[in-house]
Amino acid sequence: MAVFFLPLTLSSFIPRINYGEYMLSKTAGLHQSRYNWSHLTPHKLKNRSLGLGMVSTGGKAAHFTLEGHKFLIFGGSIHYFRVPREYWRDRLLKLKACGFNTLTTYIPWNLHEPERDKFDFTGNLDLEAFVLMAAEIGLWVILRPGPYICGEIDLGGLPSWLLQDPNLQLRTTSKDFVQAVDKYFNHLIPKMVPLQYHQGGPVIAVQVENEYGSFNKDKRYMAYLKGALLERGIVELLLTSDTEDKVVNGSIHGALATVNLRFLRRNSFLQLHQLQSNKPFLIMEYWIGWFDRWGHRHSVTRVNEVEHTVSAFINYEISFNAYMFHGGTNFGFMNGASYTQKHLSVVTSYDYDAVLTEAGDYTEKYFKLRHLLGSVSAIPLPSSPHLTPKTVYPAVRPSLYLPLWDVLQYIDEPVKTRTPINMENLPINNGSGQSFGFILYETSICSGGVLYAEAHDVAQVFLNNIIIGFLSGIVQKMHIPKFKGCQLLRILVENQGRVNYSWRIQEEKKGLVGSVSIDGIALKNFTIYPLEMKKSFFKRLRSAPWRPVPESYLGPAFYKGILRAGSSPADTFLSLPGWHCGFVFVNGYNLGRYWKIGPQESLYLPGVWLHPKDNEIILFEKIKRGSFIRSRGKPKLKLF
Repeated sequence: MAVFFLPLTLSSFIPRINYGEYMLSKTAGLHQSRYNWSHLTPHKLKNRSLGLGMVSTGGKAAHFTLEGHKFLIFGGSIHYFRVPREYWRDRLLKLKACGFNTLTTYIPWNLHEPERDKFDFTGNLDLEAFVLMAAEIGLWVILRPGPYICGEIDLGGLPSWLLQDPNLQLRTTSKDFVQAVDKYFNHLIPKMVPLQYHQGGPVIAVQVENEYGSFNKDKRYMAYLKGALLERGIVELLLTSDTEDKVVNGSIHGALATVNLRFLRRNSFLQLHQLQSNKPFLIMEYWIGWFDRWGHRHSVTRVNEVEHTVSAFINYEISFNAYMFHGGTNFGFMNGASYTQKHLSVVTSYDYDAVLTEAGDYTEKYFKLRHLLGSVSAIPLPSSPHLTPKTVYPAVRPSLYLPLWDVLQYIDEPVKTRTPINMENLPINNGSGQSFGFILYETSICSGGVLYAEAHDVAQVFLNNIIIGFLSGIVQKMHIPKFKGCQLLRILVENQGRVNYSWRIQEEKKGLVGSVSIDGIALKNFTIYPLEMKKSFFKRLRSAPWRPVPESYLGPAFYKGILRAGSSPADTFLSLPGWHCGFVFVNGYNLGRYWKIGPQESLYLPGVWLHPKDNEIILFEKIKRGSFIRSRGKPKLKLF
């Protein structure tokens, strides 16, 4: 049923309409009073013993309590790893000013342990600093540590090096997977423990995995994860989170089951009530918008739908978490993908049609929700922070370029092997393989014919430096024309993001998977160049012999120019008219993928990543360059 009719629908069944054994009580009817939780903030609540609890008394609807006081969770999701650290405070202040009392965030294993036993909780990945900042601002926190998180991030947040062993089964009690999770948790959980409510921190609940009911491969898995959290010192309320029809599959004894949904329907809580009839409702993810995929229309959720739904949550005292309050950006190569008949990559922007835009600006949803949440607050909401300044810079015309072939000498030692090796199994990064980026395979051939190769996700095929065709996971064959002598066959493969949802995560190896043949004869003796495009790589490129940009060039190349930011850099958006597909790097920061197919037609450039005056901008373009890189004061979307 359309959300537009939600209040009428709810009011019609609140007192009477029965869903199995479930009937919402009259006492959970339309809310009239105002809440005063000014004393229930992380810094004011000093005497702590009870934490986030649940109460169900005869004839009345169950509700949450915080230190014994009735409490509703008004949560909003912000992912610290998708927002420049310098903007964390701004986004959190806006969450508080909108009337929310709780921050929720995923914790991405793949970013925190990019290589086996190499952990990173610094800079933009400083989880503790983010949580403590939320507490300082007056927000409670719910942490969602996975190990699988989905979140439209590569492989659902699982490290790609887990794919090296074909016997390791992701998201199960497979021995090798459990050992990897245990090592990770041994580093992560000790950082979370001091942040808990009972230790004076803001963390009031912790989620066990994520949407396991939709995966549901191993009945012992969730119990193992729950135990892993408890034995390492997690004492706050545990949650599970599943779509409304998979709640039972994903639940576990001793954890509160919650639901994820986009619309509030007549049977939204049916499974949830059947599972735990005496517990309060928590919508762990109310999908306030949706993510975009390359080549598809931009997703929009109407403001009036959001307003009606959140109004119903408030009226019937249903706790909820707005996913996303602020989506941010899939900087670098972190984006995930979905699979429906073919691989569909998630775009760079994680704007999500959220409450705040990708750049942290206010939307109509923000003002509607601020009005709703403010109407039930007994004290005035904080003032909304000023907007982050935006500006337009002079267009940049790249003056120098380097064909990919001239760059190979600046890549770390290439891998020489008899047969092709996929990204994850390359003997690099301390045995952890290659997680992201591009990978180039080279071998000598002395005849044409039908080339067969399974490339994930997309590949360009070259004879020497001349492009002759394309391959993908779907298109696995192409004809190589006759030629004289022997030539260098080159296959450049782009990892466009691993699937982040469904059982397909087990099969998400990238690069060339399996043998490569011409007319059925396997090719041998490959040289493999991992193109990870880390900051260290661009430092080495400073000594490369950059050349003036020619009138025209077809093929993969790096293009360099100078963006002049003046004395006070501010946020902007870069648009790339005439460019085909590639990545933009500014002062070594990877802004993410651009692609002419849309819907995204601009890249967010945070002003905090710019220097006063001159800034180096480098584009890696796969096909053919445009003439200029233009700056805009707002994002641009392609209309389908």
